[in-house]
Amino acid sequence: MEELEQGLLMQPWAWLQLAEDSLLAKAYITKQGYALLVSNLHHVWHEQVDTSVVSQRAKELNKRLTAPPAAFLCHLADLLRPLLKDTACPGKATFSCDHVAEALILRVRSELSGLPFYWNFHCILASPSLVSQHLIRPLMGMSLALQCQARELATLLHLKDLEIQDYQESGAALSRDRLKTEPFEENSFLEQFMVEKLPEACSVGDGRPFVMNLQSLYLAVTRQEVQVGQKHQGTEDPQTSSSASPQRTDIQLLNQPEELISSAPSLPAPEKEPTGTSGPVQRPQLSKVKRKKLRGLFS
Repeated sequence: MEELEQGLLMQPWAWLQLAEDSLLAKAYITKQGYALLVSNLHHVWHEQVDTSVVSQRAKELNKRLTAPPAAFLCHLADLLRPLLKDTACPGKATFSCDHVAEALILRVRSELSGLPFYWNFHCILASPSLVSQHLIRPLMGMSLALQCQARELATLLHLKDLEIQDYQESGAALSRDRLKTEPFEENSFLEQFMVEKLPEACSVGDGRPFVMNLQSLYLAVTRQEVQVGQKHQGTEDPQTSSSASPQRTDIQLLNQPEELISSAPSLPAPEKEPTGTSGPVQRPQLSKVKRKKLRGLFS
């Protein structure tokens, strides 16, 4: 499951509005399973499953559909991608969420091969270590990066002031008075910022400003965390480092942040028939179920 954990860490957050619930979410789906992280800024929920859980849940919720777990995972990836990417083209699925005790159930309803398709993501409260890995540590890293950036900009402004002063001492003058600025005073600027700009700048709201404006920095920080962890792991155990090399394809998806859900197989076209047990993933089919055995989807 290490691939799912690492892949989920390197995904950006998306902002969702489901009825009255405003949520932040990220997901990572492969042929081996999926990992999902959801937060309403008060709690964080998580689900990570493998193909055995996918197969069992698919049988419980979709008794008339028969397909390998990889096909269901592919369909889930196709359903979640428009939701998490906030694309102009709306998805073909309906999403809703229910709070059950301390758990969160994200319900999905769509169609697959002309039949109704249902799925429930059963998310439980995330562990403190998971919250730290996906939120606390990245946000601390982002804060330090922004502080460093502010210092670099302050230094650059001081250099610009010195350059302007040199021009003035050489007899240069502004052709337009409205372009004149006062020398930059960092302490005065910070004091004014705290009084005038801070209340608006740190307004978290429903989390949407964080998603809209800071995901490139979030991805850069989490990528750095993963790279540092890999170097540390490689120093301790060279064999483990070499065995992790097949995951390099997924790591490179950071260079394409629009690919939120990756490595999921594509569903075969409905008109194609399976070529054999070793061929491509079979498309979902109607299973031969006796009429008397058909029961409710959630029974």
